[in-house]
Amino acid sequence: MSDIDFQHDVDRLCIVMLSAIGDAVHVLPVANALKRAKPQVSITWLIQPVPHILVRDHPAIDEFVMFDRKRGPAVLGSYRNTLREIRKTRFDLVIGLQVYFKAGLLTAGIRADAKLGFDRARARDMNWLFTTHRIPAHPVQHVQDQYFEFLDYLDVDHEPVEWGITLSEEERRRQADFFSAFERPVCAVVVGTSKPEKDWPVERYAQLADHLNRDFGFQVVLLGGPSPAERDVAAQIERLSETGPVNALGNDLRRLLYLLDGSVLAVSPDTGPFHIARAIETPVVGLFGYTNPKRTGPYRKYTDLVVDGYQRYPGEDYPVMMAYRDGMKRITVEKVLEKVQLARDTYLA
Repeated sequence: MSDIDFQHDVDRLCIVMLSAIGDAVHVLPVANALKRAKPQVSITWLIQPVPHILVRDHPAIDEFVMFDRKRGPAVLGSYRNTLREIRKTRFDLVIGLQVYFKAGLLTAGIRADAKLGFDRARARDMNWLFTTHRIPAHPVQHVQDQYFEFLDYLDVDHEPVEWGITLSEEERRRQADFFSAFERPVCAVVVGTSKPEKDWPVERYAQLADHLNRDFGFQVVLLGGPSPAERDVAAQIERLSETGPVNALGNDLRRLLYLLDGSVLAVSPDTGPFHIARAIETPVVGLFGYTNPKRTGPYRKYTDLVVDGYQRYPGEDYPVMMAYRDGMKRITVEKVLEKVQLARDTYLA
């Protein structure tokens, strides 16, 4: 049993989750549950600039403190500036959802009565040294359930699971303007990830785009970030495809959000936009071969749309685990199209 009394002793709370868009999406049901359990609690989120763009107006968060990490000698200044800002407040509780050393250093500097983190086995980079309390050890499970272990420790109910990502009126107008150019329903295809091992071959993307257009009647819109690698992939897909997918890559995460929201279907590897699509309930076909879909796949919905290249042979009953596999090459265009057909029959009918 926890000796942290959330209902009576926690009025100011800080969540530490700095980076990764997908992880930021997983934080939202935690924040919503804390707010439901105690509406008057003030929640501060220590975060980096890119995921902040996605969640900046979320109603469960009262304040954001930005960690804008610079490279080279300026990195020390980034830590000093962040700590100077966050140390203006003394918190009753810090919840450390990230286990990397940079998060641990910041957690150590926060003024708080209690700091709750992972157990020693899961706290990489010795992050358990920076916390006063730790959740019990637990077998590997889905990342969302892993975050819910913090709520279980605090005796906070996490049902219903709610993300609460919404669009502003201006974003709705921009969304309407974008989609008004198409006569066909849009299938968004996410073409880039942060790790090359998660990427799907370019020629298969091009073949998929043509099938989506010709066989399913979709207008294909390519989504991704502004990196040179992603832009190069999108350009190659455009060259190889015969049906003219629309290149909508960019550096505006909120734009990517409203494009996913306006699409009737998405196809994506395991990356931030995939988790955004799940959270806003855009049916999403997941391409999983490098990461374990039982751990990082869609949470509770659209699991039937996962193309599982992680399994080494059909029907392999592998456990939930953190190990990586070289399985993206096992994902064929035909397997993806089978899931697209299932999505149309199940979710788009």
